Parts: sequence; structure tokens; C-alpha cells
Amino acid sequence: MSTVTNNTTFANKVAFVTGGARGIGAAIVRRLAADGAAVAFTYQSSSDAADALAANITSAGGRALAIKADAADADAVVAAIGKTAAEFGKIDILVNNAGVLRMGDVGEFTLKDFDDTVAVNIRAVFVAVQAVLPFMDKGGRIINIGSTNAIRMPFAGGAAYAMSKSALVGLVQGLSRDLAPRGITINNVQPGPVDTDMNPESGDFGGALHALMAIQRHGRPEEIAGMVAYVASPEAAFVTGAHLSIDGGFAA
Repeated sequence: MSTVTNNTTFANKVAFVTGGARGIGAAIVRRLAADGAAVAFTYQSSSDAADALAANITSAGGRALAIKADAADADAVVAAIGKTAAEFGKIDILVNNAGVLRMGDVGEFTLKDFDDTVAVNIRAVFVAVQAVLPFMDKGGRIINIGSTNAIRMPFAGGAAYAMSKSALVGLVQGLSRDLAPRGITINNVQPGPVDTDMNPESGDFGGALHALMAIQRHGRPEEIAGMVAYVASPEAAFVTGAHLSIDGGFAA
């Protein structure tokens, strides 16, 4: 199946996606490219998957750029955004997708795991927002991939992760005020359980998660990408500072 279609929603637009080689990130990259955007995306260790995704988009007539950058490294994130703007001339859409999931009992959870969670799930978002502003004009879209766990954490061991995703709620509400005069919107998309390598539907916890949901299945990465595409589109010009759950009723 081709990665690029005749959809022109994002024709002449440039998107930058962090953590775009696998899972939800790769689905977002494919969707934005299919809708006409030139897409740059970062990866940390999945070089083969990143190269294959970029090659697939390019061979189908699209434009793609894979950049190795650790989201926890502020300098690397800033450099990747600068490289994207140099390659494509601007950035219209920023998707902060890169994230880490560290679980553990509070009595055993290490400070390093806590710091890593903050560095990737919160700090990297702020860094990317600051870095993209010189290259983003009126009409720009910033979208963060949060989590339904910002609203509901119904099991033990997820305190630091839930905290990090809850922090995005306050960050986005505040930044929406800063960015509105620039004509830029910023929103969170908050998935529930999604069938990826990190959280496979067939894994040990699939059944337990489904028991908490109204729609008792994992989401598909393409469904999350569809929500991102809407928030990035011209139709969502009046949506900012919002937290849009796509979680099968996990938090209902």
C-alpha cells in the first residue's frame, strides 16, 4: 500500500515528528505524508525502521527526512529542528510524540527513571516548542501525544508516567495563551491503550486493560494518527489548549 495518496490537505506543509520510526509515531508520519506534507522525523535507535519509512515515502513521491536524535538531549532536538527547516524551508506542524514509559513501585522507582521520564515526556516538549517558533508562521500547529493516564491511572506503578502526562495538560493550557497571538495552536492528543511494540494487544496486560474500557480492544496507531491529522488541519483552527482523548472509553 502506498504511503502517499492524492489527498492534499497538507500540500506545501512541512511537519516535524519526534519519535517517528515506530508505533504511533510512524503512523503519524505516514498519515501526514499521505495527506501531502513533507515530513521530517527523529529516531533514537530504530535506524533500519526509520530508513525504510523515509524510503517508502520518497519512493511513493513524497518528501521525508529521518534524523537520529535523542529526545532527552535538548541540543539534539534543537539541531534536528534546525536541520528540518534548512532542508524544507519552514515547519508548519510539530508533533511531540517521543515518550518513555517507566513503571515501578514507588518504593523501588529510581531517581534516574524519574528524571528520564521528565526529560523525555515533559522537558523535550518544551524544548521543541521553543526551537520551532523561529520557523513556524501563523497557522502553525503544535500537537503533543499525551496519554489517557493523565486523567485516570487505575493501577499501581504508574505514578511518574501519569505525572508526566498530567504535566502536559498544564503546559499546553499555558502555552495556548502564549502562542495564540502568533496564530499558532497547541493541543494534546491523549491515547488509551494502542497496539504497538510497547503495549501489544496480545500482551500479558491486554485483557486487564480491556476490562477498564467501554470499547474493549486496543486502539490502532492509524486511529491516533487520524486524530492528529484533524488537529493539524485547517478545520481545527478554533481548537487550542485542548486535551482530546482517544481511548476507547478508558477514562469514561
